[in-house]
Amino acid sequence: MTHATNIVRIALGASLVLIAACQPRSAAKQQEGTSAAATATPAAPDSFLVALQTSKGRVVMQVTRAWAPLGADHFYQLVNARYYDGAKFFRVLGFMAQFGIGGNPDMNAEWSNRNIPDDSVRQSNKRGFVSYAMGGPNTRSTQLFINKRDNARLDRMGFAPIAVVIEGMEVIDQLYSGYGEGAPDGNGPMQDRIEHEGNTYLTKYFPLLDSVVTARVVRVRETP
Repeated sequence: MTHATNIVRIALGASLVLIAACQPRSAAKQQEGTSAAATATPAAPDSFLVALQTSKGRVVMQVTRAWAPLGADHFYQLVNARYYDGAKFFRVLGFMAQFGIGGNPDMNAEWSNRNIPDDSVRQSNKRGFVSYAMGGPNTRSTQLFINKRDNARLDRMGFAPIAVVIEGMEVIDQLYSGYGEGAPDGNGPMQDRIEHEGNTYLTKYFPLLDSVVTARVVRVRETP
């Protein structure tokens, strides 16, 4: 691997599973990027809907800023930058579906180091709820996962939901999961190679992965 990957390990049932996001830089630079992201990201609307047109069908998420303000603001910015267009669901397991490393390496270079500080956990990681993947404190960047079942144990690990799927959970249930856990723990994709090679790597070695075709803000609603 070309850089270290810090891993959050969570025991779910009888097996040990991982929700990990790549950590491509030093702690000092991470803190520097975190401060910059916190001051540069404009506030998102109080509530907004994001539609993912995926290779399996349409999924709509409702984002509520009060649940995780920093995470919601960052997600709003990423969607409007069209960062997620073409991103693959590169890690689909029994308990969640993970996406958010872009298919374009140039876009990844621009966004992957813009880490944001943690939000407190105000909602539970129940089925359909959406949280950032992370590799330790203050490492949320671009990767998200959708809970496919109730995963309350993730709450205690600091995974703060920012949204909930209100349409299309049956689509999430149908995403291709045949590659299993990511390398080196399984036969699935390596996160650092996705980051640096994009969809060229995934299309060659993991052609059956489903993808986000487009991600768009489709409605904004301010609370009174």
